Amino acid sequence: MSEKASAPETVAQVEQQLAQQVETVSKWVDTLIEFGVTYGFQIFGALVFLFIGLKLAGWAGRRVAGVLEIKEIDQTLARFIGNVVKIVGVVFLVIITLGNFGISIAPLIALAGASAFGATMAIQGPLSNYGAGLSIIMARPFAVGDTITVNRNTSGVVEDISLGHTLLVGEDGERITIPNKEIVGRVIVNSDERRVVQTRISVGEGQDIDAALAAVRTALAEIPELKDGPAPQVGIHDFTYGGIVIGVRFWVPSAKYFQTRYAVNGAVMAALKGAGVAMLSAGALAVATSSLSADDDDEDGEGGLI
Repeated sequence: MSEKASAPETVAQVEQQLAQQVETVSKWVDTLIEFGVTYGFQIFGALVFLFIGLKLAGWAGRRVAGVLEIKEIDQTLARFIGNVVKIVGVVFLVIITLGNFGISIAPLIALAGASAFGATMAIQGPLSNYGAGLSIIMARPFAVGDTITVNRNTSGVVEDISLGHTLLVGEDGERITIPNKEIVGRVIVNSDERRVVQTRISVGEGQDIDAALAAVRTALAEIPELKDGPAPQVGIHDFTYGGIVIGVRFWVPSAKYFQTRYAVNGAVMAALKGAGVAMLSAGALAVATSSLSADDDDEDGEGGLI
């Protein structure tokens, strides 16, 4: 009898629990409906405002950058100012949107300040790149399209300057990404669109130096890549054991540096042979002297044999 009596009690308990759960769900549904009716249009309006505001901020940033470029402001600086305008617009937009939701921004500002302090300690490397990038953009030691050499071992045409890095394109088309902190504080050689080539030619003292100089000048005048640049410079650069050192300086397009340099060397060699001018021959005597390559002017301890 007790087992038969307990069965109805169990069913009653289950029904009571189900009723409580249904009542709870019903309360939640009512709450959500009430919230939707009360705040639905406000939330929808805030989201629409946010979407339109983001589009307008992006348009404003692009518009400012475009106007500055039309005014012939440096491309990198114009993009930077455009991005600043966009970011400022987005910040104000987020503040207004949070206000529409009834969220106070004061605690968020305090939290952002504390988070920024911790993040600064954790990402010092990237932040130093951004600081260096800002310095490059404001000081403008070079611009997009210039040919630069950083610390005498990395060179290329500047394709893009951002806050974090500077992108160069080498003569072979390779893309060279340099962190901005590796540029600021280093020696930067800005060659604009052309780079200077300095070379030396050693001829024997018994040779006709005037004929040698005339042959070199004629060879340089026939190179098409040199016609739009400054006039080449040719003259007696120095004296060496048993001969004369002819110095040659000319400017080549940055994108064809080695190609033009090798072409000039071949043309000069052929011109000297055609003029009957022989290169300096050491014979059986080897004397240690400084390098005849002008590329080594700034290096210590380099030497060569003639």
